[in-house]
Amino acid sequence: MLPESPLLACQHPLRSLLAGEVHARPSEAIATPSRASFLAVLIAPDDRARELEHLAALCAGFGVEPPDASSNHFSVRLGELHVRWERHSEFSGYTFRLAGLSPAPFSEPPVMRLPPGWLAAIPGRTLVATHCKVIAAPATCDADFIAAHFDGNVVAGGEVGDGAGAAYTDFRIHADGYSRFLLVDAGFTVRQTGRMMQRLLEIETYRMMALLALPIAHQQSARLATLEAALASITAAIAEDSRDDEALLHRLTDLAAQVESGLAGSQFRFSACRAYGDLVRARIDELRERRLPGVQPIEEFMARRFTPAIATCAAVAERLHALSERVARASGLLLTRVDIARERQNQALLASMDRRAKLQLRLQQTVEGLSVAAIVYYAAGLVGYAAKGLKSIGIGLNPDLVVGASVPVLVVLVTIATRRASRHIHAGGGEPEPGDLH
Repeated sequence: MLPESPLLACQHPLRSLLAGEVHARPSEAIATPSRASFLAVLIAPDDRARELEHLAALCAGFGVEPPDASSNHFSVRLGELHVRWERHSEFSGYTFRLAGLSPAPFSEPPVMRLPPGWLAAIPGRTLVATHCKVIAAPATCDADFIAAHFDGNVVAGGEVGDGAGAAYTDFRIHADGYSRFLLVDAGFTVRQTGRMMQRLLEIETYRMMALLALPIAHQQSARLATLEAALASITAAIAEDSRDDEALLHRLTDLAAQVESGLAGSQFRFSACRAYGDLVRARIDELRERRLPGVQPIEEFMARRFTPAIATCAAVAERLHALSERVARASGLLLTRVDIARERQNQALLASMDRRAKLQLRLQQTVEGLSVAAIVYYAAGLVGYAAKGLKSIGIGLNPDLVVGASVPVLVVLVTIATRRASRHIHAGGGEPEPGDLH
């Protein structure tokens, strides 16, 4: 936390953290001659606490203060051995360094000074293990001298630091499980030596981290061929106007699930491959390498094998995304066709319902007509009984004439009442009120 200053406005709480980011994990000053061993260990998030405990046990054995729980970087001297630990997003880096050289090339590496069993007990899985040797420029640095450091393997390298030194490696894992780098000091400063060593170690680490995606790319490439063939079959069926759209849609959904599963299982690794590949190229550029006669430069070696591997991973990632988009387009096309077919079915259903409603209306009108006739018939009978009763008490009425005269009136009244009740029911009024019949 930065102190408040009367010459500044209120400071952003992240100012100190952001300003210090460019100084994180600085290279160290390394005197010539010296030798170092480096390990990059892939570690799961659940093992981070155990990793710190393991480092604390090493420090306790030498009576020095261990790193605190929030540390991402730690550097300490354990007697003659200098230990540097760095925590990265996916791996942790361990550098063990000693001053001076061993009797034979890459013999007596610094890791031999660690307590027995400590190195093997580091949590995680080792992906990179390499030795780096820094020597002063010899009087004769010929091919035989260089080959003696790499068991006669073909070596890549060249002048680095604009001619201030040279770097060599064979990019092979030797019998002890370590790869090798030889750094020749022809005029480095101690800081420049440290930077050059760090760049060489980072090139090897980031190269291996990037190539973690290559087996996934090979696996996905074989799987992609099957998925692309399945999509071609489905789109051909769509183009042929297959009537079994529901089955095609089910196949497309299953295919989309497989593609998305492939994307979910590989997207992080492919993205990391791209990022690590960019870092490798950046570190090679920072070497400021110059070609030496008869020696393949590190940049050219990477262009021959590493760059095609990165391109393979990028191509597979692009194929996965393209296939996902093609499946989405095919699904949209088929869904549109299915929706149109369903709309036609709905229109046919509505037309059928309309016809049934018209038939029902006609039937209802017929029933209403019959109902009017029946009601008029029974009402006319009641009028006839009433007329006969009045005649029997002395009122001079002709029952037949009264019945005949009442029929038109009854027809009009019953028709009006029936239609009012029908309109009320159709309008949603439910049952007709008693007064609607009067």
